[in-house]
Amino acid sequence: MRIALAGLATSHPYTDARTLTRHAELTVWEPDAERLRRFTEEHPAAKAAGDLDELLTGNPDGVVLTLPNPHVPAALARVLETGVPCFVNKPAAATREQLDALRRLPVHDRVMSGSVLRFAPALAEFRADAQDVLSVRATVRHDVGQWADGYNAWQDTPGEGGGTMVTMGIHGVEPLVALLGPDVRLVGAAGTRRHYRTLRSEDTGVLALQWANGIVGTVEILGVSDDNAYTVTLHGRHGSESIVIESGPDPVHSLGYIRTMEAFLSMVDGAPNPVPWAETLAILDILISAREHAPTT
Repeated sequence: MRIALAGLATSHPYTDARTLTRHAELTVWEPDAERLRRFTEEHPAAKAAGDLDELLTGNPDGVVLTLPNPHVPAALARVLETGVPCFVNKPAAATREQLDALRRLPVHDRVMSGSVLRFAPALAEFRADAQDVLSVRATVRHDVGQWADGYNAWQDTPGEGGGTMVTMGIHGVEPLVALLGPDVRLVGAAGTRRHYRTLRSEDTGVLALQWANGIVGTVEILGVSDDNAYTVTLHGRHGSESIVIESGPDPVHSLGYIRTMEAFLSMVDGAPNPVPWAETLAILDILISAREHAPTT
């Protein structure tokens, strides 16, 4: 199997490659020389391509796409021309313009995207009874302090990568949609800078959601945190039940990275896409709506 990595814009493809290399030959394209050097030092057998077209002319069996958000629609359009399965690292869009561009693409049923937490064992093995659920809460603890010093400034810029509201908010919205379905809308959002004053976006945020069946929910985003952890709590008539996702001794497994790549590889082998594109678009719409509703103060 041949898997192409189109871009190394975040830490995810480095982690993804450690799973993929056990199953496939890797080729990689990344315009930033330092990121590419770091990758090839860890994966010396990987072949480097000079640009996206060269990467795709190698006839890969699948593509993992990880580029800054403004470049995703054009790159995905090029990948779609090949017809091969594609995994777009999260979030696939961070602004309304980017999302509209994705909606115009002829996306086939072997394109998947989303937060790895969807595949975290603690969440993937849980089954929610929507009839019993009254409300839900997702709490995202993921420190964004590295952005305060200018690292990956595009992610922290609301008009490019969406900032904390989008990039970290997906880790709260996606688990809730995975459990309760995509028929949900945003009813409110707020964001603020409480600690990292040099950020371009917020370090703390909250989203209010409502499902068509009446369930209400909140997503809390805590970008100032000594540890990274994610909690989903379902409140029902008979009490509350929580799912806690933590790094633990094997974060690649516990946070869902391995299962995400395994799901992608299964799709490459012909299995159905486990994350319908329409569901991904619904999640992105919620996050972008929150971004639009809550300018950082």
